[in-house]
Amino acid sequence: MDHKELCEKVLELVSEVRFSGILNTRGDLAVSHNRDDTAKLLSDEEVKMSVHYTFQRWTSVQNLAHKIGKEKTNITEYEKVTIISLLLNDGNLLLLSSEPGANYMEIISKVKQIIPDE
Repeated sequence: MDHKELCEKVLELVSEVRFSGILNTRGDLAVSHNRDDTAKLLSDEEVKMSVHYTFQRWTSVQNLAHKIGKEKTNITEYEKVTIISLLLNDGNLLLLSSEPGANYMEIISKVKQIIPDE
């Protein structure tokens, strides 16, 4: 399954997910899909900032990977949105944003079932 297809499938699978995207190993948002443009909380520039901050955090924790292993999942809860990052087997990150109060463990479980084991 390619990245575009994965992002589309996530939005189809989990109704609470507002956004799905792929952050590549260079820190670029390679693919992104929004459920509904009218529900966007951030402008395009603010999305770029958020992605940059996510990439910074992700690369900084890599300094400890040799001791504690690779980060597999990260969950950040805000008042208006929950951000979920999942490490894909190709080294890229799957980024998701969900409705506040959504069961993020259930979302992660559903999404992991469709991520290829390549």
